[in-house]
Parts: sequence; structure tokens; C-alpha cells
Amino acid sequence: MRLPTVVFDFDGTLALGRGPVLAYARHVAAATGDEELVPAALAALDRLEAGEAGYLDGYDAVRHVALAHAVPAAVLEEAYQASRHDLGTPAAPVAGPPGLAGFLAELTPLARLALATNAPATGVDRVLAAIGAAEHVTERHFAIGKPRGLAAVVARYLADGPVLSVGDIWAYDLAAADELGAATALVGPSAGRPDVRPTLRGAGLADLYGDIQTWAAHAAPGPSAPAGVDPLPRKA
Repeated sequence: MRLPTVVFDFDGTLALGRGPVLAYARHVAAATGDEELVPAALAALDRLEAGEAGYLDGYDAVRHVALAHAVPAAVLEEAYQASRHDLGTPAAPVAGPPGLAGFLAELTPLARLALATNAPATGVDRVLAAIGAAEHVTERHFAIGKPRGLAAVVARYLADGPVLSVGDIWAYDLAAADELGAATALVGPSAGRPDVRPTLRGAGLADLYGDIQTWAAHAAPGPSAPAGVDPLPRKA
């Protein structure tokens, strides 16, 4: 039996809030002694959320601010890794979309649920447990190197049935899936972009709960995986 799969992005899709991004900015500021960096990062986040800046997401906003303050790339990487250790703690609080646990519980009988993220695994399991997603999103792919890495993940799931890729950044979370013939759902500040055509779009994941459940319930057989791509093994 061909099984539909919903592939979720993590940051900005399942994990919401400024906490992790501000932890990143604070670690950069601590490493450089730059007292102006955090206020500048906050201003950049305000512009991002107001749709007035071209940043990909909050992390990209902080990175641009840091580079403008002449912060070396090595310091940025160390600060990012340090911020991931804070993930889901009071130093970097995270919230899930409203009603997430109930939505996932209803979706689980209809589809395999997977996570595909560029982030390392550090702290993610803690957050998934806190937001009620851990028992449902059981297949997890970390540091996959989107966008190219997403294509590999989606192709393997397509070998077993239709795929819906859900994320907040078209170029990283959805474009590769779209090119392979998978369905896509764009959420977050960029959902209104007129230059892309996702299957579904909404201001946040919660706005698409019903649509995603309908897709899973009625998903038709999808395209086969490209030649030479082996299906992902089922988890025991």
C-alpha cells in the first residue's frame, strides 16, 4: 500500500517564536562584546515580521546584522551551535502552533509524518516533546543540507507514495519538492509571495490543519522516485 508522507520543516514551521533567534544574537554579542548587536537584531526581526526586509528568516536577519558589524563567519557558527544547546530552555523558549498535538494525532493515521531540517539534532527532541509532536513526527532528518538535501529526502518518500512538504522558506523547504512533483504548503511571513505557487499557503501552520488532513485523506498516488533512488526504510 502506497503511504502518503507529510514532511515538516522545523524552525519557523513547527517551532515558533523569537527565543532561539535571540539566543543566537546574544551569543554573537557575548563573543564580540558588541552591545549594539542585539538591539540591531531586534530591529531586523521587526522589519522581517512586517514584511519590510528580504531576509529568509530570523537566523538570516541576525546573520546579516552580524556581518554588517564585521563579525567573522567562524564566530557566527560557534554562536549558532551554542544557541541550539539553549533550544527549548528558558534561554531560548519555543512554542508550537496552536492545537498542534491534536492536529498531529488526527493526521498520524492518514500519513507518515517526517521532519526534515538543516538544523542539527541538538535540542530538537526536547522541543518536539514540549509541543506535543514527538510521538507523531517519528522520522527525523537533521542537517540535511537544504535545498539539495531536501530533494534526496522527498525523492525517497515519493517512492512509497505521495508527499506534501511543509515549510516557511520556499527556496529551502519547498522548491526541490515541487520540482519532484510533490505537493507543497508554504507558511509564515512569506506565504503571500506572488512569485511562487505552493499547493497550499497560510499565515501559519494552524491555518492549514484542515487542508493538510484533507490532502492526506485523499492523496492520489504520486510520481515515482528518480531512477537509482532507494526508498527510505520503514521504522520498526
